[in-house]
Amino acid sequence: MEMNAERFEELVADALDEIPEQLLRMMRNVAIVVEDESPPDGPELLGLYEGVALPDRGWDYGGVLPDKISIFRNPILRICETEEDVVEEVAVTVVHEIAHHFGIDDAHLHEWGWG
Repeated sequence: MEMNAERFEELVADALDEIPEQLLRMMRNVAIVVEDESPPDGPELLGLYEGVALPDRGWDYGGVLPDKISIFRNPILRICETEEDVVEEVAVTVVHEIAHHFGIDDAHLHEWGWG
């Protein structure tokens, strides 16, 4: 599947628009970015959360760079055949990585169908 970066970023923005406002307001110190490829030193990923999940932040959390949620364009496009597939996979990936920000692990996400 081919899709330019601008269109892909629109789909990520659309997926974020579907996240309930109450949850978005609870997100603290996190940046969401689109990157072309996942890190080369590991498995090919569709998304990645890097940071300290909200439940793990203690009294001494502060003065740190924002957490980062990366959505990887090319890996998602490689597993999709249609734009509708991309829309669905982007939505699942965005929810999955935001869930990590809230401290929800992969096992629970897979159990709930957001793996």
